[in-house]
Amino acid sequence: MNDTYDVAVIGGGPAGATAAHDLAKHGLSTLLLDKAGRIKPCGGAIPPRLLRQFDIPDHLVVNRVNGAKIVSPKAKNVRMNINTGGFVGMVDRDVFDEHLRVRAADAGADRRIGTFDRIDRDSAAVPTVHYTTRDGDAAQVRARHVIGADGALSAVGRENIGDHAPFVFAYHEVIRAPAGPAYDGATCDVYYDGRLSPDFYAWVFPHGDTVSVGTGSAQKGFSLKRSVGTLRDIAGLAHTETIRREGAPLPLYPLKRWDNGRDVVLAGDAAGCVAPASGEGIYYAMLGGRLAADAAAEALRTGDARALGQARRRFMKTHGSVFWILGFMQNYWYKSDWRRERFVAICQDADVQDLTWDAYMNKELVVAKPMAHARIFFKNMAYLTGLAAA
Repeated sequence: MNDTYDVAVIGGGPAGATAAHDLAKHGLSTLLLDKAGRIKPCGGAIPPRLLRQFDIPDHLVVNRVNGAKIVSPKAKNVRMNINTGGFVGMVDRDVFDEHLRVRAADAGADRRIGTFDRIDRDSAAVPTVHYTTRDGDAAQVRARHVIGADGALSAVGRENIGDHAPFVFAYHEVIRAPAGPAYDGATCDVYYDGRLSPDFYAWVFPHGDTVSVGTGSAQKGFSLKRSVGTLRDIAGLAHTETIRREGAPLPLYPLKRWDNGRDVVLAGDAAGCVAPASGEGIYYAMLGGRLAADAAAEALRTGDARALGQARRRFMKTHGSVFWILGFMQNYWYKSDWRRERFVAICQDADVQDLTWDAYMNKELVVAKPMAHARIFFKNMAYLTGLAAA
């Protein structure tokens, strides 16, 4: 045995790096194990609340977007301005994630580069984490608890919890931002169009000097690369320099169980912490990592493995209703171009826009405007029944 830790965190994305930082900061011996050189495919959008809640420095925000342009299958454009003084922050995942890993190491976590292989348990039922170093050597450490933050197809989760959740596969191309007045670098473009995605959406997200152009789908056989090529043609970005191409699965909803009842708990994509309909995951990953760290620390303090279950309970208590509503939206509105056309029409409504941005900024349902909710309900019913024209 090389080492023994209180907690081994597998995966160094926002969830794992946040968990490792919090554990080390509170004096627990922590291993952070992550693969080398991987950049998560991601639009890179974060809400202002994330900056405050997780003490993120402003220089990591490469762009502040002041609104979104929603585009329907018939090319109808709806502008959704942020009128509350807020913004959508854009981060580059290679720089952002590395900052979080360095911060975890600075707090005292032992950062190692390697690929997780499996978990065994010794005669005292203490987990032994086996991994392969970047040089190809076999290595192992002991840890009293393990946090699996190793992505939507989590090997830790499959081995210790069960199967992973259904997922959308996302693909994007990072391109050089074009020069000239025709390019709006302050607006996110979101396309609801069956040609670009039969069950999700496509996007053009400005990152200052670069742009993320991407789409996602769970439909087998649908060509994401061809779709992004079509989107670049539509957006006038076909001939812009391509910097890199990336793809990865995004889970569709949280797993029903995040822990094995004794020594493993999941966080981030591994636990399914990606918002349906929007695919937003960075904030929820970091929150999930923090809650997993809290749960592991409590289990260590009390010796009661049931404390691991509090990570999911706390997350769903705060965000379960939002995830349910977003899941309903995706399952209904994304099914056909007829419905997508009506969904975009609903986005014209001022009440819908205000409540959408308010919920995004604050990461909670807005309940302070009952009349606005009532108006939205009846407008939704009109579009659902076809009484209102798209």
